Amino acid sequence: MTTAIDDYQRGALLHAVRESYMEIFPTPTIESKLDVLAPGSYVAVTCSPTKGVGETLDMSERLADRGFKVVPHIAARMVRDKAHLREIIGRINRTPIVSLFVPGGDADKPVGRYEKALDLLRDLADIEHRFIEIGIGAHPEGHPVATDEELLEQLLAKQAFANYIVTQMCFDANRIADWLREIRAAGVHLDAWLGLPGAADRAALIKTSLRIGVGDSVRFLKRQGKRAAQLMASSEYRPDALQYELAPMIADADLKVAGQHVFCFNQVERAEQWRHDFIEKLENGQID
Repeated sequence: MTTAIDDYQRGALLHAVRESYMEIFPTPTIESKLDVLAPGSYVAVTCSPTKGVGETLDMSERLADRGFKVVPHIAARMVRDKAHLREIIGRINRTPIVSLFVPGGDADKPVGRYEKALDLLRDLADIEHRFIEIGIGAHPEGHPVATDEELLEQLLAKQAFANYIVTQMCFDANRIADWLREIRAAGVHLDAWLGLPGAADRAALIKTSLRIGVGDSVRFLKRQGKRAAQLMASSEYRPDALQYELAPMIADADLKVAGQHVFCFNQVERAEQWRHDFIEKLENGQID
């Protein structure tokens, strides 16, 4: 059953979906799939512990040359030291890129001196750059190696070096809302981009969700009776129901939701087609 939303919430949701942008993994075939995106679209390029920063930078440069607004992920644990960071920033400074996202990274061990994103952000503040947008990660469902108190402490410290937050992917709208209220009450004021799944192959969705550490969210989804049955019965996941549940918090100005960061699992065409269909549905006032 679809969550009922009023016209104001529908308008806020429509704006958030319109403002959404996709995250992609650097692979040999992904660039050819981006033709379905509108010219000038934002695209985030991840930094994997196996391929390293160089692969991210190579792809970011090519996509920037194609006119995309690229947001490279520079994972702290994949940067050796301040000299390496200067090299990375110098390379990005030679492109039109003005946005950067700094996560801690998924590597089990750092390749150098940066254990956490905060360590790299402090050094970044000493390096000349052209970034007008610097993003940091956040975890509504917690983190396997940090307490909620430690995560909040880090978030409060990192916001001095950033101007937006991107949340880890989450399927639990209530948890997202509770977490947003908690961090706002604690003094975190940065705009939040909600990390959400796009329309995707069910198997890829579950596999990637578990890999990137959102197993609690997947288990939540599986407990949701009818929704879980629909997910498991279909080869495709579509996030319509989750979007409607998020509408009230997106419409709440105090929670400062700026838009959505879409985890598309490199299924760009599928995710983008769903986005267009959902926008059309909202514009026509269809809520089902």
